[in-house]
Amino acid sequence: MALPQPMKSWDVAVMGEIYTDHVFSGFQHWPAPGEEVHAEHYLRELGGGAVNTACGLARLQRRVRLIGLIGEADRAWFETRLEGLGVSAEGLRSHPANTGVTVSVSTPQDRSFYTYLGANRHLTELLDETVVHAELIAARHVHFAMPLAADLARRLLPVLREAGCTTSLDVGFSPDWLRDPANHETCRAVDYFFPNQAEARLLSGDDGVEAFQQWATSMAIRHAVIKLGASGAVAVEHRGLLRVAPPHVDAVDMTGAGDAFDAGFIDGLLNGESAEECLRRACICGASCTTRIGALDGLPDSFSLRSIYEQTYGT
Repeated sequence: MALPQPMKSWDVAVMGEIYTDHVFSGFQHWPAPGEEVHAEHYLRELGGGAVNTACGLARLQRRVRLIGLIGEADRAWFETRLEGLGVSAEGLRSHPANTGVTVSVSTPQDRSFYTYLGANRHLTELLDETVVHAELIAARHVHFAMPLAADLARRLLPVLREAGCTTSLDVGFSPDWLRDPANHETCRAVDYFFPNQAEARLLSGDDGVEAFQQWATSMAIRHAVIKLGASGAVAVEHRGLLRVAPPHVDAVDMTGAGDAFDAGFIDGLLNGESAEECLRRACICGASCTTRIGALDGLPDSFSLRSIYEQTYGT
């Protein structure tokens, strides 16, 4: 059964960090100290987990409210680019600080990031505003693409649950947040928690999926999903671990793959799909994202998702 939607303006509200991405890709190896290597491709693009997941959901025909902070100088560019991707910029607030910036350096196997937070430093203040709370509760599902402050989570998440919203959390690679026991309560309070393998290791202290399963079980995490890149994904279920392999693709850039994964999973969730079906959709979206440079141009639409699904998993 699909999630109920009584008088909701949006399917999903996505709140989180927003960046201008500078994506360098096509490196054959990482440079040694003092060494210069040359990228085969460069792209300037909208970025950040919130933008990537919101655009992924919009490609799947979901009504999305994107909420975050940008510098005023970038507003016209954001509005034009988001409109072309089916997302309104009305939920973006202009801030005196500059838009955050991320430099992504990517090979076909992995990627690294260099980040300036900019206006994103003030996200917690924005999220504490009553008008933002009203925007969030107008959605069926609320996705946080940010390290959510523990005290704010304690106040806000019960309000969202009371309003009938389901919630998900992807904090990105935030080691200090993940290591702080005060934030484990937040992982437990949301409905779905989406770490990747490196983030899961910081929580469990071990690379193995089984170690994270033990941690998630001991913490009474409602639903935890580990993103494993080219190895697919694993959901920690009450009955054990549920593993799904991704479709085969020719990957050229890993930027945004985890955010696209989140969009695919949430899309399945809104349709009332099983955990396995949600994982399959998520793996397709994550894998498809890697076939183009940058996080947005490889996002699949509903037709592409269905076609790849049938080729990979059958009807």
